[in-house]
Amino acid sequence: MASGRRFRKYCVGSGILDFACAELTPIPGLSLMPIETEKKYRLTKAQREQVRQRLSELGAERKKEEFEENTIYIGPGLAAGNNVLRLRRVGASATLTYKHRLPGPSSIKHQLEEETGVANPDAMTAILEATGFKAALVYEKRRETWTFAATEIVIDELPFGLFMEIEGRPCEIEAVECKLRISDLDPELATYPQLTLQQGKPSGSVIEARFKKD
Repeated sequence: MASGRRFRKYCVGSGILDFACAELTPIPGLSLMPIETEKKYRLTKAQREQVRQRLSELGAERKKEEFEENTIYIGPGLAAGNNVLRLRRVGASATLTYKHRLPGPSSIKHQLEEETGVANPDAMTAILEATGFKAALVYEKRRETWTFAATEIVIDELPFGLFMEIEGRPCEIEAVECKLRISDLDPELATYPQLTLQQGKPSGSVIEARFKKD
């Protein structure tokens, strides 16, 4: 989800330290990498309105609404299906994000994530292309962001559907599910890049999922 409220577990070597809801304190000298922890759901229009109403009733804070253009790159060091390099444009600025999905049976996904702000997206695009990376997928998204307790909740509209993501510790995600009364919702296990690949349309060498122009 890539936000300032990311929950951080830590990787030490090839293992993952996870102490339920306890905070982990980095130990000097160990190589620690942040892990994003979130769960995604597909929504109908009626379910989206129910979630919005319930969030308001619970006193959640609606932080912002944004329109995004997300470009997924392929290139050196990116293994298909496991790693993602994404340039997300919002207005005149952007964020460059690297993600590595960690395998596991849970519907709560865990992935290594590093990101940095980009003041000049056009310059970053030129750098990526000059160093051997090529745009493979583009998808647009309308996102509204809420915060509740220690979690961040986003409601997304993409050309291929409506979704919600809850980011936080696994136990916090489960608690929010109960408070939102959505425990019966089926999780969406596919990523937005995977859904774009499935449902997007070719535009030259790029697969795109864009909203229809009025």
